[in-house]
Amino acid sequence: MAGIGSSNYWEDLRKQARQLENELDLKLVSFSKLCTSYSSSRDGRRGDTSDTTPLLNNSTQDRMFDTMSVEIEQLLAKLTAVNDKMAEYTNTPGTASLNAALMHTLQRHRDILQDYTHEFHKTKGNFLAIREREDLLGSVRKDIETYKSGSGVNNRRTELFLKEHEHLRNIAMATKENMTSQRGLLKSIQSRVNTLANRFPTINNLIQRINLRKRRDSLILGTVIGVCTILLLLYAFH
Repeated sequence: MAGIGSSNYWEDLRKQARQLENELDLKLVSFSKLCTSYSSSRDGRRGDTSDTTPLLNNSTQDRMFDTMSVEIEQLLAKLTAVNDKMAEYTNTPGTASLNAALMHTLQRHRDILQDYTHEFHKTKGNFLAIREREDLLGSVRKDIETYKSGSGVNNRRTELFLKEHEHLRNIAMATKENMTSQRGLLKSIQSRVNTLANRFPTINNLIQRINLRKRRDSLILGTVIGVCTILLLLYAFH
């Protein structure tokens, strides 16, 4: 049977794992808020033609994104190392009588680590996608402004068409980004709910009912967005 020292070692590992999991949970919430605020601030500045302030704000948020990404990756690496040590302990001679309970505890911590890792990569991917789309949109807007100032100034009809086209594209992009932001937030919430489910299996039935209703609502919302997009395209080419 495992000695007192071995038992204390296992409890120390569990304590480290729980502490890292709590730190990761707080970091991931802040990380998700940063990505959401990045998209929102872009929306607010979309009509601003000034270059100085947007570049400063974007640069600051990009630095925060990079810093938080490194911090979260380091925490994930530490939690992985603790889980590996816990796995090694389960194979220690003298722990055979406790192995089933130890493996159950280890699996719970592994599931939490997997959820946090998935949530981090998902949020990070959404942020990078938003930034890439915004950079592309900025480039297109500059091209339009260059065209208008070069050959379209004296052509009233062309100018009106470009303005209308720009307006419709902004609506479409805003709708798309809002859907992306909401989807990322929902997945973040679902990930944390799944984490709770791993800790408290009795709420699994409730989560399944919520997931079924969410899929139904997603289908309805997707249909509405698709119809609106088609109507916008029909109006744009009318």
